[in-house]
Amino acid sequence: MATLNDRVFDNGLTVLDTEGNRIDVTSQEATSYTEATSTYTLGNSTSLSVGAPADRSGGGREVTVSAISDGTVSGTGTATHYAIVDTSNSRLLATGTLSASQSVTSGNTFTLASFAIGIPDPA
Repeated sequence: MATLNDRVFDNGLTVLDTEGNRIDVTSQEATSYTEATSTYTLGNSTSLSVGAPADRSGGGREVTVSAISDGTVSGTGTATHYAIVDTSNSRLLATGTLSASQSVTSGNTFTLASFAIGIPDPA
């Protein structure tokens, strides 16, 4: 059976906490930093907080992204995805589908509930 030590998972997930400094809500899933922060972004928040790696239900490890209550909306449309980026190095670190899409209007604020990002144990 294949195994990976928790340290392997943790070092990968820790990048989200140590390098991720902005979260964007996007109109579709971004595949690059530019798509996340320019092409598809509908708004962002720089109050991103990611917890330390912990055990994941079902095996593996995960981090929890704290709820966002102060997102600034810069475009009008339907936010369907999130993107966590490192603005210092222009890196896209993680993307995912929002638990529920939300209509946003430029000039307003957006909120996101807390959520987890995880890596399952190897099969």
